[in-house]
Amino acid sequence: MTDPRHRFSQRVANYLRYRPGYPPELVPVILGGLVNGVTPVIADVGSGTGIFTQLLLPHGLRVYAIEPNTHMRLAAEKSLAAYGKLLSVDADAENTGLDTASVDLVTAAQAFHWFNNESTRAEFARILKADGRLALVWNQRRLSQPFQQAYDALLRELAPDYGKVNHMNLSTDDIAGFFAAGAMQQRCFDNRQQLDFDGLRGRLESSSYCPETGSKPYHRLLEALRRLFDEHAENGRLAFDYDTQLYHGPIAR
Repeated sequence: MTDPRHRFSQRVANYLRYRPGYPPELVPVILGGLVNGVTPVIADVGSGTGIFTQLLLPHGLRVYAIEPNTHMRLAAEKSLAAYGKLLSVDADAENTGLDTASVDLVTAAQAFHWFNNESTRAEFARILKADGRLALVWNQRRLSQPFQQAYDALLRELAPDYGKVNHMNLSTDDIAGFFAAGAMQQRCFDNRQQLDFDGLRGRLESSSYCPETGSKPYHRLLEALRRLFDEHAENGRLAFDYDTQLYHGPIAR
């Protein structure tokens, strides 16, 4: 299986155009208590193309965007160039290169499942200040809906890597292990994309588990996706709904 640091290199354009954003109302929850006259420092780890980073930057923060994939990092630097307090860093979650006890908040949006390990937990604990916090965010497809159930079944059948890298395989216990005992808080926010077929295809192609464009597995998957879209779309568009999950609190030390 491709190194996680390189899985998205050929998917950056689709990632920028078709990946969902995040509900802005989760930002005050994450930042609560941080802005107190001193500019807070945030490390957005696995920042990718900067979709979540962009939500943080307007709040007067000093934000380190930590991203090891060159193509994604350069895309973020271009799209976020107007923000003066962004510092783009070529580094892994396990070795951010940041100073010890220099960060007020570590965030990871749609990324933590790539670096859920003890080395990462130790690195987060090292760079966070004594009262620092961790916030993990995912857009989780709403599997209670018939379309999403059928879409999930399609991926399990026709996208071989899906079961290996799907972030929805993480349990709450997996996540809670990164937080101080009993301290993790969880919130859920509604989120939605409205997609035509090209948008749905682009959303699929932005995913690390989508077969290589032009391959036979890709064409089989695309044909099935077209049938699924035609079955569920209304007036040429489809509601693609998410539960945006936020887990936040002090980190385990």
